[in-house]
Amino acid sequence: MKSIANVLALLTLTIFLTSCGTAVKQLEIFKVEEPRAPLNLESPQTPKMESINWVIITSENADEVFAKLKENGKDQVLFGLSDDDYELIAKNFAQIRAYIIQQNATLEKYKEYYEPTETNE
Repeated sequence: MKSIANVLALLTLTIFLTSCGTAVKQLEIFKVEEPRAPLNLESPQTPKMESINWVIITSENADEVFAKLKENGKDQVLFGLSDDDYELIAKNFAQIRAYIIQQNATLEKYKEYYEPTETNE
């Protein structure tokens, strides 16, 4: 009796295992190419820079510059830089400009990759 129960259990288990094997469908991975979604990125607008009035003060014209500021109703406060510090500001702006150019080039490469034109395909 025990052997018949074991055989029936083994047959039942075999039937369940073989029926599961036929229900699995083969996956179609890497067979269907999906088109890339467009990024829809706009190029950043160049900011509008405000004009700055530079005043160069020397020991000869300091009194005249402060008198002109007072006459125009402006505060008689000026922020000064040495010639070395002015060069550092120019270098910093050049680095910022180069970084922005690099970022714009990266955006263009992303656009070329995700939104290729028909001539590139």
